[in-house]
Amino acid sequence: MTADELRSKYIEFFKARGHTQIQGKSLIPDNDPTVLFTTAGMHPLVPYLLGQEHPAGKRLVDYQKCIRTGDIDEVGDPSHLTFFEMLGNWSLGDYFKEGAIRMSFEFLTSPQWLGIPVERLGVTVFAGDEDAPRDEESAAVWRSLGIPESRISYLPKKDNWWGPAGATGPCGPDSEMFYDFGKEPCGPDCGPGCSCGKWLEIWNDVFMQYNKTSGGTYEALARTCVDTGMGIERTVTILNGQQSVYDTEIFAGIRGAVEKAAAYRYGGDEAKDRSVRIICDHVRSAVFILGDPKAVSPSNLGAGYVLRRLIRRAVRHGRKLGIEGPWLNSVAGAVVEGFKGPYPELAENQAFIMEELDKEGEKFSETLQKGEHEFEKLLPNLLKDPRKIMSGRLAFRLYDTYGFPIELTEELAAERGMTVNREEFDGAFKKHQELSRAGSEQVFKGGLQDHSEIATKYHTATHLLHGALRMVLGDHVAQKGSNITAERMRFDFSHPAPMTAEEIQRVQDIVNEQIRRDLPVSMEVMSLEEAKAGGAIALFGEKYESQVKVYTIGDPSAGVFSREVCGGPHVDRTGVLGSFKIQKEQSSSAGVRRIRAVLNS
Repeated sequence: MTADELRSKYIEFFKARGHTQIQGKSLIPDNDPTVLFTTAGMHPLVPYLLGQEHPAGKRLVDYQKCIRTGDIDEVGDPSHLTFFEMLGNWSLGDYFKEGAIRMSFEFLTSPQWLGIPVERLGVTVFAGDEDAPRDEESAAVWRSLGIPESRISYLPKKDNWWGPAGATGPCGPDSEMFYDFGKEPCGPDCGPGCSCGKWLEIWNDVFMQYNKTSGGTYEALARTCVDTGMGIERTVTILNGQQSVYDTEIFAGIRGAVEKAAAYRYGGDEAKDRSVRIICDHVRSAVFILGDPKAVSPSNLGAGYVLRRLIRRAVRHGRKLGIEGPWLNSVAGAVVEGFKGPYPELAENQAFIMEELDKEGEKFSETLQKGEHEFEKLLPNLLKDPRKIMSGRLAFRLYDTYGFPIELTEELAAERGMTVNREEFDGAFKKHQELSRAGSEQVFKGGLQDHSEIATKYHTATHLLHGALRMVLGDHVAQKGSNITAERMRFDFSHPAPMTAEEIQRVQDIVNEQIRRDLPVSMEVMSLEEAKAGGAIALFGEKYESQVKVYTIGDPSAGVFSREVCGGPHVDRTGVLGSFKIQKEQSSSAGVRRIRAVLNS
């Protein structure tokens, strides 16, 4: 079964069971300071899992592009990926554990759908602790479907619990489904959830049934929800009897492009095969980030830094395979060709993708040249050491100052008959990571999609700012992204030149005037066509459902200031926002400007 066939079957199955198909969202989350990328299929649906009504109803299904970077260093083995596709279905106060589990089981095992033998399935459920009881309800449903007790593992919170998104909020146990590859158990305790390689997780049903309070207690929710997720790559792997996601048709064209560039046939040498897998994953991830409607460019901060790291790591492994000259675009072209069907934005943005990959590849080549030059300058003193050991401190300086990879430093040292004190380097690198992580926690603190009172005010203020910018600069202004924390708002918009001081002041004055007018904020649900016909602004390149929420600022009978398609949340009247102050206006990327602003009470 191909990925396209699995994607279609999943959507067909759940639509036949009363689910409405919704559009997958951008890889770059809006108004969420806690993550750099959309990390799971449920991520864009958090407001609705937290209680908002979804325009499409209570049963939803979609496929979502995701990126997770927490285990980027593991990429290269048979199963880890940075970019992946997630299939998901949701119940927003509709069916719960039994309904979700029975549908999951039917889709997995029925010959009409995936036809996986029941004896190949194993599951995990929450083991229970002082906060919540053992999930006997889920276990009982699995047993009734033919999963024997020996294939049901009871695991703790770290394995079988989701949430809350922040310090407080909805959360609950989950039940994960695993495929048994048929290998011998690693020991007497080997069961679903074991990481020995016998079991591979393919699906997860999350049951949000508790609310964690500020006092740390768990209260039963009146409105329970279900969030599920199935990874396309892993599922296709097992359906085709393969051992690695990189052996599937998903990667065939991409891998072929790497093989051609490297003049190497995959499968001949494990070290080289690992480099091929890393290139396949990292270039695919980079293409999807660059091809996103809210694309970022390589940089030294945030999502741009992750993108830069992916591209440069791919280039470095290309060097290991002996690839010379520019080659990234040939592999990127294979990615676009393979995924432009379900993700047409890749073909639409192909020119930008190729341009950015070219530029970053050239920059990294310059970085490597600088690093090699600095190494040569250090060499005379290094060779005086009879031990022929380069300190980890110097190696880290090359990495930290010039971006020179430690592996290349070790290669250059080995060519001179030297070694690098890797332990000292690893210590310096770990300290660097800890400092970076501490800084990130300050920037990205809070819960997934902050819905606090101040964040809600900032969300409404973005609409006022957007309207004011269009009044001052022109109708060409379009939102290109936003980011909100409890301390400030950041708003990216299309405009070809820096704003003048007069323009900035006018925009600020217009926003504050709308706040002083204490305008009402109202919401309607309508079709996207009706919204556009009524003058509502929609985010360019965004995928919307057939039914959308439209927020209007102002009294229609007295004149509307702003009308936008948006998921919320918003205040009821603008008068509660306080005063609006623009702190900075600067470039974000080519043709895109960025404003940072604050609200003061």
